[in-house]
Amino acid sequence: MKVGIIGAGLIGGSIILALCDRNYELAAVTRNQKTIEELRKYNVAASDDIQLLKNCDVVFVCTPMNKTLETLDKLEKILPENTIVSDVSSLKSFVMNKKRPYRLIGSHPMAGTENTGFRSAYKELFSGAKWVLTPAPDINESEISILEEIIKATGAKTLIMDAESHDLYAALISHMPMLISQAMMKSVMTESDALRLAASGFRDMTRLSMSNPEMADDMIKMNRDNVKVALKSLIQATVELLGDDYRQEIENIRAFRQNMYDENGCNIL
Repeated sequence: MKVGIIGAGLIGGSIILALCDRNYELAAVTRNQKTIEELRKYNVAASDDIQLLKNCDVVFVCTPMNKTLETLDKLEKILPENTIVSDVSSLKSFVMNKKRPYRLIGSHPMAGTENTGFRSAYKELFSGAKWVLTPAPDINESEISILEEIIKATGAKTLIMDAESHDLYAALISHMPMLISQAMMKSVMTESDALRLAASGFRDMTRLSMSNPEMADDMIKMNRDNVKVALKSLIQATVELLGDDYRQEIENIRAFRQNMYDENGCNIL
């Protein structure tokens, strides 16, 4: 099976590294000439020409989110109608609201770091992670199975849901936490004495403030309404925690959180 990847940054590059020692023929398209040279060392066909993907069975679109629709449009001109195409954007509604001539299965791997570029990619990025699929209405089970098999080869586990639900859930567990991390950092940036006291707790809570600015801008602007819903939920939870039952509340929260991840940090819910 021939698998194509557009964009060889953290996500696209990690897909390539996870699959390059599997039984797949890989083709990658990126504008970075140094990355093209590096990919060829892994026996990956690499080019800056999107025509390289015209004979692929499956294509992953791993461009920045603001380039996703433009890339999907370009693929309409070169891919046969039976090609499975899966974007990896962290939002899905804006992708799934248009019918495409190829077989579109939106997806979102729930994995990543604050780092960018192929130099930050690694084959274990998706190990134990959840990978959401949002198939178009006309997609059949066999097509979903083909994509699931490839994703399984990266070490991830698939979940299927509708695009609208995904975008709300992404706001709750990804986009809102990033915004809060950024707000925490912003609130103390001018407090030099406080910053001198900051240790591991503050370090861990503000890690997401180092998120890729282009990606962060896309997520907040394109999912603003759901982020506002998530923030209202957070404020309500904070108010409830400040009530008389704080000790019992945090004991319940602590017990729940202890059972959410395994010893490797993978979500087991």
